[in-house]
Amino acid sequence: MAPAHLVPDGSAPSPVTTATVPAVPARVLDLFAVPDDVRPLPGGHGGSVVAGDLVLSPGRDATTQDWLSPVLARLAVGLDLERPRAMRIAMPIPSRAGSWVVDGWAASRYEPDTTACTDLDVLVATGRVLHARLDVTVRERPAGLDERNDRWARADRLVWGPADALAAAVAPYGSEAKRWVGELDPDADLGPDQLVHGDLAGNVLLDAHGTPVVIDLAPYWRPALWAEAVCVLDAVTWHGADPAVVDSWSQGRECQAMLRARLFRLLSDPPAGHPTLR
Repeated sequence: MAPAHLVPDGSAPSPVTTATVPAVPARVLDLFAVPDDVRPLPGGHGGSVVAGDLVLSPGRDATTQDWLSPVLARLAVGLDLERPRAMRIAMPIPSRAGSWVVDGWAASRYEPDTTACTDLDVLVATGRVLHARLDVTVRERPAGLDERNDRWARADRLVWGPADALAAAVAPYGSEAKRWVGELDPDADLGPDQLVHGDLAGNVLLDAHGTPVVIDLAPYWRPALWAEAVCVLDAVTWHGADPAVVDSWSQGRECQAMLRARLFRLLSDPPAGHPTLR
């Protein structure tokens, strides 16, 4: 997926065609103060467009962005002032009316001359820096997370909820999924919960200087080790990383994190022929 501001759903990449790009309402363009000569960005589902110096992305939840965008904006400013830069965050931009979402569309600063980062070592290192900064920046669980009710949020709650409910949810996926549930250790210490990016692979770009730029943060309040496991799993599943890297997640707390990552992706983005969570 390169280069792109992606829809944060962890779905398999697909080519973009102009037919898949939704028309941006005039009201959205007006309130974000950008011209109407929009052009599509490749990657994701083809929904994001460039308009002027902004990327406009549809399907954004206003409740989530109302608390998340100010956090990211403050963090992005701080990171941009650092020298040398360890990483950057695509800056969320509010509308002229002060809202972060207009009719389901959100805006961020366009990052020209970027390429998708596919190096797993860089993705993991970026995630560790990001999560260390988020841990310092956000010390309490944001209440707005409770308002999320998309299929990824529902999968997340199942994976970290009662074992019997999780077992029932994965029953249609066969014996291997049931085995994963049976191998979960509810007392395993994966580290403290914090704000994490639960869809990092595919959502890191490299700018012209090679600095990672994080986009489309998918917020969860979970251990950073779990988010890293999801990143590794997604990189192997969808972005061409060596499957052998998963071998290092076969024991101890890393194994427990990967089990929950696998169950999360199974429920949030199931194989073809299986229905997604409703």
